[in-house]
Amino acid sequence: MDKSKRPFLKSKRSFRRRLPPIQSGDRIDYRNMSLISRFISEQGKILSRRVNRLTLKQQRLITIAIKQARILSLLPFLNNEKQFEKGELPVRTTGLRTRMK
Repeated sequence: MDKSKRPFLKSKRSFRRRLPPIQSGDRIDYRNMSLISRFISEQGKILSRRVNRLTLKQQRLITIAIKQARILSLLPFLNNEKQFEKGELPVRTTGLRTRMK
């Protein structure tokens, strides 16, 4: 049978089941920086539940822990290290607009 004429068949590849990112013994806490930092992107954003492969309850607890750590200055709100590595300065505006006549 030709590949083009074959009906839709599932591939015979075996898939290895991925381990859950949070084990049952891990405590989700704002002080557990090694756990929290796995769920933050390079820009400092909280990764989505689909990317993290977490349950809804785990994602809520991680989000709360990240926000608490940010408020207590254990984590930065933004991660702008790439800009400073390149030597670029962030563009700052004064917030005042000049009127056009």
